[in-house]
Amino acid sequence: MTRRDRTLFGFLLLDAVLLAILELMYLPLYIGSVQFPITAAVAAVTTPLLVAEAGRISRSRRVAGAPLVLWFAVVLVFGVFGPGGDVVLLGSDWRTLLLIAGGALPSAMMLGIVLAKPAR
Repeated sequence: MTRRDRTLFGFLLLDAVLLAILELMYLPLYIGSVQFPITAAVAAVTTPLLVAEAGRISRSRRVAGAPLVLWFAVVLVFGVFGPGGDVVLLGSDWRTLLLIAGGALPSAMMLGIVLAKPAR
């Protein structure tokens, strides 16, 4: 990888961390009295884009999958051991499953697509 690719990869990882934190912060969002977990949709769109861009930088599985692994780790760590000891991810809440599935499943599929393409 060139220096430019390493810099871009660093920004991709930073984006994965920031997106995971923001998605966790807005997960318990309500509009009126209705639960509105829009961050699951945001995760379903943005996380696969990060994986696709990392796969464009390098064909290595580690590089291509790093945004997904980092996003998942941040969601779990900050969701369970949140700020001030607050638990953001609740095991019995459907929004938790929706966020994790919305971020991880499309990203895993994108990782498979990226790794299946032949190298240039």
